Amino acid sequence: QVQLVESGGGLVQAGGSLRLSCTPSGTISGVNGMGWYRQAPGKQRELVAVIRSGGDTSYADSVKGRYTISRDNARNTVCLQMNSLKPEDTAVYYCNVVRILFGVLKDYWGQGTQVTVSS
Repeated sequence: QVQLVESGGGLVQAGGSLRLSCTPSGTISGVNGMGWYRQAPGKQRELVAVIRSGGDTSYADSVKGRYTISRDNARNTVCLQMNSLKPEDTAVYYCNVVRILFGVLKDYWGQGTQVTVSS
């Protein structure tokens, strides 16, 4: 079973930056969308950013202009550059990969990486 391996989380002061990376432990064929979600304590998991197979991107309003999502199609790696971080960005961030193969959709999730922004 292929797993998504995340890295790059940590503790940073408000206004700082972090870069998250997500790499599969094996080969995933038919990758379509790749994205990042986050879940803060007591809140539901929310979509942060997504990048589709054609390269177009979407962002949550709360992170527009501060976060940038990118992908390496050859390695199925997805990264999230987070700038001008705010305390409200504190959450566990999860990588997501959507595979569509022979018309069947499958979701892959990372284990989550903690991002803590201090004021």
